[in-house]
Amino acid sequence: MNYSPSSLCALVFTVHSLLIPLCHCKTVQFIFGDSLSDVGNNIYLSRSLAQANLPWYGIDFGNGLPNGRFSNGRTVADIIGDEMGLPRPPAFLDPSLTEDVILENGVNYASGGGGILNQTGGYFIQRFGLYKQIQLFQGTQELIKAKIGKEKAKEFFEEARYVVALGSNDFINNYLMPVYADSWKYNDQTFVTYLMETLRDQLKLLYGMGARQLMVFGLGPMGCIPLQRVLSTSGDCQERTNNLALSFNKAASKLLDGLATRLPNATYKFGDAYDVVADVISNPGKYGFSNSDSPCCSFGRIRPALTCVPASVLCKDRSKYVFWDEYHPSDKANELIANELIKKFGFLRVNQTGAPSPSPASESDPDPTPAPAVDPSPSPLIAPSPN
Repeated sequence: MNYSPSSLCALVFTVHSLLIPLCHCKTVQFIFGDSLSDVGNNIYLSRSLAQANLPWYGIDFGNGLPNGRFSNGRTVADIIGDEMGLPRPPAFLDPSLTEDVILENGVNYASGGGGILNQTGGYFIQRFGLYKQIQLFQGTQELIKAKIGKEKAKEFFEEARYVVALGSNDFINNYLMPVYADSWKYNDQTFVTYLMETLRDQLKLLYGMGARQLMVFGLGPMGCIPLQRVLSTSGDCQERTNNLALSFNKAASKLLDGLATRLPNATYKFGDAYDVVADVISNPGKYGFSNSDSPCCSFGRIRPALTCVPASVLCKDRSKYVFWDEYHPSDKANELIANELIKKFGFLRVNQTGAPSPSPASESDPDPTPAPAVDPSPSPLIAPSPN
């Protein structure tokens, strides 16, 4: 049988097209953050002191076993992603992570104890700071390029949604601790400036890697977390710490506005829920809470209990507490924060197929069956070197 040159070209083009993997059209998200967004990375950092791998973490999430989230239930990013129709991205260090999983769900790089600055959270020994998380994201990009080709990968990453949620550790576990050099190298104003200069460079790196639709979460009144209250003689919120959060939010909002105007096709949003969280803490009953100054999971009168462990005592009704442990909000508080951000920005559903993941089970059972600790034996796609 004879083929004309044109028909041969058409045949070759058709076969070549069939051999090139197609990009999945599903929009996914990539999350960069600290313990407020960590969904299990630190479980696989065996030397990390920032862990949520013991009961009673995760008691109101799925099967009630610890899953790496530093809460009794969902994170703010979980809830916002559900509302937008985005799949929940697995932890980068999850052994089940593959290229196909990334294409279907994205990746969460958040790490408890991490910060904008490399030196932040050093006493946790192992954690991923934002620069490290971006490096891991770069490795993810290379895997996807090899899987579906450069052009389709470019489209995939530019269509994705990005969350950057760090900053509180840079104050609480760095600048405000005398053991860190930053505490005496800077004053309040110059330290915030230093953070913004670093964050600007990091966001520009992400932009260069395809991040076009990105949201940065602001800081809440971190001077009112139980750990900060118990360290004060009066038990009140630490005014200076709260003022630092306000300064951070103001500067970060300005930074995002500037980048959005200068970077082509960039849609950058700043999520600030400071005011509503401050009101919840000042007027808990108005929002259905009964306690806004102490953790649900604690050692009773022994404070501060830096983490929630099997020997901890749980509050009677977890849905009535703003804080789950000394640092982190409860699922109910995270839901309130997420809803405030959704309301402010009017998020639209991205993927119309698939229902949001279910809300947690009842939060009023004070005596659940203990869960075993997770064995931290990592098997990631890319073996990262710890910070």
